Amino acid sequence: MQGTTRAQQREQTRHSLLREARRLFAAVGYGGVGLPEIVGAAGVTKGALYHHFDSKAALFRAVLEQVQQEVGRRVAAAAEAQADPWTQLTAGCQEFLTAATDPDIQRIMLVDGPSVLGWTEWRTLDEAASARHLAEALAALVEQGVIPRQPVTPLTHLLSGAMNEAALWLAASAGPTDLDDTRAALSRMLEALRAGPSPG
Repeated sequence: MQGTTRAQQREQTRHSLLREARRLFAAVGYGGVGLPEIVGAAGVTKGALYHHFDSKAALFRAVLEQVQQEVGRRVAAAAEAQADPWTQLTAGCQEFLTAATDPDIQRIMLVDGPSVLGWTEWRTLDEAASARHLAEALAALVEQGVIPRQPVTPLTHLLSGAMNEAALWLAASAGPTDLDDTRAALSRMLEALRAGPSPG
């Protein structure tokens, strides 16, 4: 019984650290937060933090993974709510854009993520969380003939890069219609991928 309680306490400590670190990283950025602030906000000791994470960067990585998984779940839910594969793709892409314009998600996932972890590690996490699902959706549409036959990998990177860049631009934009305009542009870009009617 005591062992279970200890395990629950450890899990609770880890959960508190992740929750408070995420809140602080989102509010002031990775560079603006020190470990003393994080452990103070979580109500734990620095020793307890080091039991779970060996550095501030390791804690940030765990927070980033959490954020990316959350975005991935939102995208998957939006896609699964649709009936046909094409609408699933477009709904998932639009939901990614919407989720990525949340200021907290933006700062952690798109602004600090690549600079803290380095581009290669950030890309690996991004591919595991959302790019893989995008590639699978595109591959299925190519197989069904909805999108003309072509290599899926470059198409995945182009679309993913365009959506990440759009989300970063939206973070700094102030226009009241910018999100709607960007969503409309994304719709037109996706629509251009579709195969036209067969000749004859």
